Amino acid sequence: MSILRNIFWKPYSRLFIIGDSVGWAIDEEARELKKVADKLNIPAHLVKRVYFNISQVVHYASQFSLKYESIYKKKHRISVDYYHGKPHQGESFRECFEALTKHYKDISKVRVSNKDMESLIKSSGIDPAKVMRIPIGIDTNIFTRTSPEKRLSARQNLDIPKQAIVIGSFQKDGVGWGEGNEPKLIKGPDIFLKVIEKLKLGIPNLWVLLSGPSRGYIKNGLDAIGIPYRHTYLKDSRELTRLYDAIDLYIISSREEGGPKSCLESMAKGVPVVTTAVGQCKDLVEHGKNAMMAPTDDVDKLYEFSLKVLKDENVRERLINAGLVTAEENSYGAQLQLWKEYFKDLITS
Repeated sequence: MSILRNIFWKPYSRLFIIGDSVGWAIDEEARELKKVADKLNIPAHLVKRVYFNISQVVHYASQFSLKYESIYKKKHRISVDYYHGKPHQGESFRECFEALTKHYKDISKVRVSNKDMESLIKSSGIDPAKVMRIPIGIDTNIFTRTSPEKRLSARQNLDIPKQAIVIGSFQKDGVGWGEGNEPKLIKGPDIFLKVIEKLKLGIPNLWVLLSGPSRGYIKNGLDAIGIPYRHTYLKDSRELTRLYDAIDLYIISSREEGGPKSCLESMAKGVPVVTTAVGQCKDLVEHGKNAMMAPTDDVDKLYEFSLKVLKDENVRERLINAGLVTAEENSYGAQLQLWKEYFKDLITS
């Protein structure tokens, strides 16, 4: 990108979007924001960093970028996604929030995905008008409703028995980016294993389908309780659509989330969801209507709701049909007006 060309750009007329370069959920959200900007006719660029110090708009798709003092020394307007993590939930979250409270005057806009984080961010001292809640969306052109034919094909490709009852879990829940044998407890992998162990007693043909990096803790736990599983790590998370085709139920057992993306992905695929009351699930789920929702750490309720969904066809159909509506209402296309409002005071035409 020519620096000579850059100096002739009108101030704050261009949007530079920075992911976290690890090829997972944050980078996907950065790509989706670029598509949104294109539809709104905002000149946007996906970049790994911004080298030049001119007056443009830089959107950080990772809230942890706030910890780097260098970003506040440039002339840019700073925009950031801030999804999850209370200060008491870990050192990294605490440092991130402290950076926000220190530099809130230097930040032009904060996008949050759920009400809990909206309240937290507004408590930092930042002008509430700078904070806007836009849920993490779903591409309903990619995540389309599954069918019996797709389910059969997906299971054949994954070598999962046709008659198995398959539970899905497609998130990163291990510490770091290695094997993930140390659990990231905020994601609730220990809760997930306890629920699966209880379900095994009533469902002898139970299987688990995993995706995502760092799943060692879950895999070791499933081995220990004798649950068969498949783990397929798809580095492009848009390919997850074919894994959803193979499952009967998606369980979210997290203690803290910004989304997770899997809630709307499951709904868009026509897969029923049982979740803890976290992140934007807490905002979007109507218990018993479009999904089932339990308190965090409540193994018994997660088990009870999961068993009900798996055993009661009427409940399944009700959740699936309402979930499809919720997914469409929160598609990236349906959010265009929200993003137009978000960028109204950031981007100069």
